[in-house]
Amino acid sequence: MQKTVAVTGAAGYIGSVLVTQLLNVGYRVRAIDAFFFGHQSLLSLQDHPAMEILRCDIRNYPPGVFDDCDIVVDLAALSNDPSGDLDAELTRSINERGRIASVMLAERAGVKRYLFASSCAVYGEHIGSDVSEDSTLRPLTLYAETCAKAEEVVLSRNRSDFTTVSLRNGTVFGLSPRMRFDLVVNKMALDAYELGCISVVGNGAQWRPLIHVEDVARAFLLTLDAPDRSIAGQVFNIGRENCQISEIAYQVWLASEAATAISYVGVGEDRRNYRVSFAKAEKGLAFRAHRSIGCAVSDVQKALRDGRAGNAPCCHTVEWYRSLLATKGTGLGFGPRHVTGNMTAIR
Repeated sequence: MQKTVAVTGAAGYIGSVLVTQLLNVGYRVRAIDAFFFGHQSLLSLQDHPAMEILRCDIRNYPPGVFDDCDIVVDLAALSNDPSGDLDAELTRSINERGRIASVMLAERAGVKRYLFASSCAVYGEHIGSDVSEDSTLRPLTLYAETCAKAEEVVLSRNRSDFTTVSLRNGTVFGLSPRMRFDLVVNKMALDAYELGCISVVGNGAQWRPLIHVEDVARAFLLTLDAPDRSIAGQVFNIGRENCQISEIAYQVWLASEAATAISYVGVGEDRRNYRVSFAKAEKGLAFRAHRSIGCAVSDVQKALRDGRAGNAPCCHTVEWYRSLLATKGTGLGFGPRHVTGNMTAIR
C-alpha cells in the first residue's frame, strides 16, 4: 500500500527538494508549511495527484494535522544560527516548543516513524579528532541549543510502535526551488558570479562539515526505508566532507566560470569549528554523498545565468525574517497561523 509522508517545512530549502524526491519514488506527500517565504517552491507540484498541501504553523498545528500519515519528516524550524539570534522567544517557540509539540502530535496520531532534522551545529567547538554521534554536545548559539533540546525529546519518544531518529545535517549547499544565498558555498558561488570576488571573513581556518541538499534529501529517503532495528532511537551525522572555509573558497574559485579573486577581510568571530565523522551513516544507512562543491557551483551559476535563480530578498534568510518581524501582526508577520488548505487557497 502506498505510504503517506508528512513533511513539515515542506516549502523550505531542504523540504522542497525532499518533497520532489518523495513523489518521484512513489510516496504520497502531505506538505505542511507556514509559507513565510511564499509558496513558489511548490508551485510545480501543486497538481500532482499524490500531493496534499496544508498551510499551518508548527506553533499551532491542528490536532489532525498528521492523521492518516505513516511517517513524519520534521524540517520546520528557523534554519540557522543568525536567524535564531533575531528573537530568542520566537526561536524557542518554533525550534523547541513547536517541534516538541509536533512529535507528540505525531505519536498520538498513530504515526509509525518520525524523522527529525537536526544539525551538526550542536557540536559547537571541538578541536582535534572528528566528532561522532556520541561526542559531547557544545551548542554555542540559541539555534543549536534549541535543536539539541528538541532532538533529545524526539529521541526519548522512541517506542516499539513509534520509531524516532535524528539526522544531524552538515552545512548544506546546492540548488533548490527555495534558493538560499546565505549558506557559505551558495553565497560564494553568487559572489563569484555577480562580483567576481569571493570574500572570506577572518583567516578561513574554521572547519565545516558539508553536504549537498539533494544528498540530504536522499539520506532521509534511505532512513524512511531502513529497518526499525537499524535506526530506532539513533542519531546519524549526514555529510560528504569536512573543509576549512579557505578550502571552500578555493573550490568555488576553481569551479567558477569567470575569473575570480579570493579576498580575506576583517576578523572572524565565529567560534564554530568542528570536523565530523560520517561513518555511522555510511554503515547504518548505506549512505554516501555523491554531489560535490564543484557540481553545486556549476548548477547555481548556470541557474543564475538562465534566470532560474535570482538574488531575491527571500534568498537571504536573516534579512527576510527581519522584514517579517517588522510587519508583526499583519498577514506577512510572524503571528501563529492556523490556515489550512490547498495551493489555490493560499495564492
